[in-house]
Amino acid sequence: MPLFRRQRDPAARLDAFFARFAGKHLIVHGGFADNWLEELLAQAGGAGYFRLDLRQMDRRRPAPVEWVVQTFLEPLDLPLPLFVEVREADLLVRHLTRGGQAVHPSEILWFLDELETRHHARLTRHAPDTLETTRGIPVEDNEPEAMLGGLQ
Repeated sequence: MPLFRRQRDPAARLDAFFARFAGKHLIVHGGFADNWLEELLAQAGGAGYFRLDLRQMDRRRPAPVEWVVQTFLEPLDLPLPLFVEVREADLLVRHLTRGGQAVHPSEILWFLDELETRHHARLTRHAPDTLETTRGIPVEDNEPEAMLGGLQ
């Protein structure tokens, strides 16, 4: 019997996911263009985000974080990359694209400041084995309000 067996029970997978990632941030992506990753790592806190590449995930035997991405985040059909704030019992999700391209990594801190009120989706754990999705701002809306306020 393997020492670390991957859980198949949805409630156990969610428990493991929240135990590991609550209070952390994820960036879910399908690869980065040009020097985007280098720019991210140069930003304050940029190296602290967990990055998950959809192209490299184990789809047959996913770890809890991979299972959450496959089961709950991919079906949202939001443009990639996604910025995800993991809380005690919910996820706040905002895509990081504008005009078909990833925004500059320096904008992530602005998104983070307004994530509570301006997210594309909130996934909340109301039952032990699932997350309920509530849509937020329209997919087309992805300007930080702080940025817009400075232009008005």
